[in-house]
Amino acid sequence: MNLRGKAYIAGIHEHPTRKAEGITLAQIHAESAVGALADAGLTMADVDGYFCAGDAPGLGPLSMIEYMGLNNLTHVDSTDTGGSSYVIHVGHALEAIALGKCSVALITLAGRPRAEGMATGTAPRVYAADAPDVGFEAVYGPTVVNMYAMAAMRHRHQYGTTAEQLAWVKVAASHHAQHNEHAMLRKVVTVEDVVNSPMISDPLHRLDCCVISDGGGAIVVVSPEVAKSLGDRAVKILGHGEAVKHLNAGTIDITYTGGAISGPRAYEEAGVLPGDIKYASIYDSFTITVVETIEDLGFCPRGEGGAFVSDGNLIAGQGKLPFNTDGGGLCNNHPGNRGGLTKVLEAVRQVRGEAHPAVQVANCDLALAHGTGGSIATRMGSSTVILGRADA
Repeated sequence: MNLRGKAYIAGIHEHPTRKAEGITLAQIHAESAVGALADAGLTMADVDGYFCAGDAPGLGPLSMIEYMGLNNLTHVDSTDTGGSSYVIHVGHALEAIALGKCSVALITLAGRPRAEGMATGTAPRVYAADAPDVGFEAVYGPTVVNMYAMAAMRHRHQYGTTAEQLAWVKVAASHHAQHNEHAMLRKVVTVEDVVNSPMISDPLHRLDCCVISDGGGAIVVVSPEVAKSLGDRAVKILGHGEAVKHLNAGTIDITYTGGAISGPRAYEEAGVLPGDIKYASIYDSFTITVVETIEDLGFCPRGEGGAFVSDGNLIAGQGKLPFNTDGGGLCNNHPGNRGGLTKVLEAVRQVRGEAHPAVQVANCDLALAHGTGGSIATRMGSSTVILGRADA
């Protein structure tokens, strides 16, 4: 069953806070929900489907449904694949609406790691004691940053990817963030600034790492019938793909991500090719995440991502593939260390023509958003969504 155009994104909201002092996690979820519904021209009473992930406090959807006073629900989904959860939720909302399970789906995200004093991914990850991988991996003290650094080092060894090439990803993000009043890091940086910043885990420098921020956001996905009643700002969901890539009992290549699977699935459903995409929101937890994902999504051949992102190729108005025009996780916002939802938000802005004028892509009738969850060096979830104008 092809689901192209069976649902639309009618409303979005990005919570403006970057340090959530004096506000609870539940409040951020609720305020984001109200903002996205208002953007769509709807209210809580219209919502009949609710989607959240592991960032939701309490009993997840149960607690948040009660807190927000959602009384007309016919469908609930709490799929959790880390940072890619919310891109998967867009796809799952598309499926639920196509099957008649709901007609107005609300997706929310919120997090407070900065207010709670979290540092840049350098502490060992805390897993449930009975997780099947703990006994094999915990003894080595894996951290978020050193697992991504391991992937970057392997990519460098196998394909010759340099620190300077990785740095171009941050440079592009900073060129865009300067125009975003809410971005945490608005200063434009150079390749030299990145490679001369402190080494966190070889070969990743401090500026190769995303920001630690609080905040959140929400997305409202609706049926075609509801979309028609709301005016002309709804964005059509053309295709979606999801995939889980894991260690496969030790047979693993960490130079590619699950995007190599989810991307083609999304392209096939949308009936488009990588070369048709005008704008791409790419998950950017680290610069290496972007380089590998760009290869996986077919924007360049395997191993050529470093060369592709160099010389400003990701900068709007200058390069071949404008990306993360809000500044992305590297400069703008990575709420709750889960950046997939914000990738969808900026892709919607681009298709609507509502991105900042300095970074708005001309005639952006086709955009891609991609989320990455977990770690590209171990187990991860990937999700890709392709969006187009209502008349696409």
